[in-house]
Amino acid sequence: MKKDYDKWNNKKIGLNDHNPRLFFQEREVWFTSLGANIGSEQDGKGSEFLRPVIVIKKFNNEIFWGIPTTKHYKPSPYYLRCEYNKGKYTNAILSQLRLIDCKRIKYPIGHISESDFLEMRNRIKLFLT
Repeated sequence: MKKDYDKWNNKKIGLNDHNPRLFFQEREVWFTSLGANIGSEQDGKGSEFLRPVIVIKKFNNEIFWGIPTTKHYKPSPYYLRCEYNKGKYTNAILSQLRLIDCKRIKYPIGHISESDFLEMRNRIKLFLT
């Protein structure tokens, strides 16, 4: 599939120039403009290049570590099935942890459970050792 990087670059310019900063917290799930990415990196979808992202670590009011999610589960230590909004599920792609500026976030869709959040943080710590 051919990706439209020009369309994404134009969208990215708009995000940088005009997006107001929104307030976010750890454990929240936000639709986020991730863009058109290279290779196996998760892309956003639609005209806004959006994908649900879990806020894993807030550094300040402008940047955070986020983990993209997918509907598709793979049996792997790099995927974690997470419950959000008491009864809905998504799959966090732990290997795609990335730094995200809050100008990319569009709107919140919920919070993951505390137990899944703790499991996610513990697995990430293991990856770094």
